[in-house]
Amino acid sequence: MKKMREILEKVFSLLYSRFGPQHWWPGDGELEIIVGAVLTQNTSWRNVERAIWNLKEAGLLDLDSLHKISVEELAKLIRPSGFYRIKAARLKELIKALVDSGGIERFKRMGIQELRGRLLEIDGIGPETADSIALYAFGKPIFVVDAYTRRIFSRLGIFEGSDLSYQEVQRFFMENLDHDVMKFNEYHALLVRLGKTHCTKRDPDCPGCPLKAICSFFKERSLCD
Repeated sequence: MKKMREILEKVFSLLYSRFGPQHWWPGDGELEIIVGAVLTQNTSWRNVERAIWNLKEAGLLDLDSLHKISVEELAKLIRPSGFYRIKAARLKELIKALVDSGGIERFKRMGIQELRGRLLEIDGIGPETADSIALYAFGKPIFVVDAYTRRIFSRLGIFEGSDLSYQEVQRFFMENLDHDVMKFNEYHALLVRLGKTHCTKRDPDCPGCPLKAICSFFKERSLCD
């Protein structure tokens, strides 16, 4: 356990030294972050920004307006985010849950497990989206797991195989890191940064990677060259 904690702290230190603070999650206030977390599924953040801009231009980026607008009209506005009909339906269900529960502040006062449970009850809201909302919108100390996390730690040689569940991967981080909101925030953001710039799915830039000194994948590639 102590060794794993040291490795995780080493990874964080190397990434932070290279990339610095990431200032995540982009968004003006809790509601915009919540909307962004739903819209960012299976698309780039640039497309999400265009969709959010549309909502702002229409004067609809508030809880009451999003609750009243029809799914069809909402879908038109968030079209740039892709899968817009599906996302509009999911977003409407999430907004309804927020309104029915008494608003964002009521959700914010929930404990992690209650909040997570309520979010996961909503159709189309999976663990990654629920945890992104919990961490970034509501400031709950929960570690967000995504494809970058799995790829990076598999290549480091810490995760073996790809059959670990979301909960198992998350538990690894939760058990080996202090439950600090800002640390979880920066850690996830730094892993995304690394996954987009160096540890890409195809043709990773291993020589320029800040983790190459502790990476099994890099060592194996070097031996093959």
